[in-house]
Amino acid sequence: MTSTTTLTAGLPAEYRDRLMDHAREVSFGAGVRLFEEGRRADRFWIVRTGSVALDLQVPGHRAAVIESLGHGELIGWSWHYPPCLWHLGAGTTTPVRAWEFDAEGVRALCAADAELGRMIAVWVGRVVAQRLHATRVRLLDLYAPYGSGSR
Repeated sequence: MTSTTTLTAGLPAEYRDRLMDHAREVSFGAGVRLFEEGRRADRFWIVRTGSVALDLQVPGHRAAVIESLGHGELIGWSWHYPPCLWHLGAGTTTPVRAWEFDAEGVRALCAADAELGRMIAVWVGRVVAQRLHATRVRLLDLYAPYGSGSR
């Protein structure tokens, strides 16, 4: 998969290796909620295997699935921007193996090395832009009279 949200697309190897020094392996079964909109964003994940659905609460409707993310992709960007509250929800759709990162530790790493911090900010910014676009398209598909026109 080629995507601007994958770790390899976002960070040069030297910075990726330094970030990965702060990772720990985790596993989740299918149907596990990773986070909910509006709650504290204190960690993030990079998917190794499996699939995670991002969703958005829509008043009067079921949560709208915005995007499905898989291998190499970043789950969660809200940890990077104050007030560090989740903007979407996320749940596993299959069993997932991932790298988990403590947000406070990664923010400290970024503060200690301005260039690394800039590279992570650019990577996370690309993810935010892509997720904003995916959210717009999905909501237009679901609720606009003629959809997004992207099909």
